[in-house]
Amino acid sequence: MKINIQKDWSKIKEHFKICIRRNMHVAIGSVNADHTPTVTPIGSLFLNDDQSGFYFEKFATKLNKNSKTNRNICILMVNNKKWFWLKSLYKGSFSDYPAIKLYGELGDKRDATPKEVRAFQRRVRSTKRLKGNQYLWRDMSQIREITFTKAEKINLGKMTYKL
Repeated sequence: MKINIQKDWSKIKEHFKICIRRNMHVAIGSVNADHTPTVTPIGSLFLNDDQSGFYFEKFATKLNKNSKTNRNICILMVNNKKWFWLKSLYKGSFSDYPAIKLYGELGDKRDATPKEVRAFQRRVRSTKRLKGNQYLWRDMSQIREITFTKAEKINLGKMTYKL
């Protein structure tokens, strides 16, 4: 079920904040040259104010490779808060979107701006003293831009009918 991406962008961004805070990643689907689909977990996605976004492309090798033949992507953002689901199951309907799919097109890869690097460092600062932080997130310097063209809420029948 379609969502008006321009009109509801602030609501989409709010849903994204809940999902990234809870899940620490979103799933980005793409298709390779032989039309085989693949899904890549990305924890470095950021949404801008103008139906666009970017992610740091350090480990997303399949997305990088797939973008050479097909730049179309789909992002799945699921609110997996246990209490949200239990409350919704009890009431028989969701008060907000349980999941949203964003469709878009990958743009070019480029060097991250200092502002973009700071935004990412703020996101992972709670892990700053952990060994894995340095292994994973040192030298996050390249981003890939995304332009979003369409959004859909996940249809779960009567549970999402009122949304």
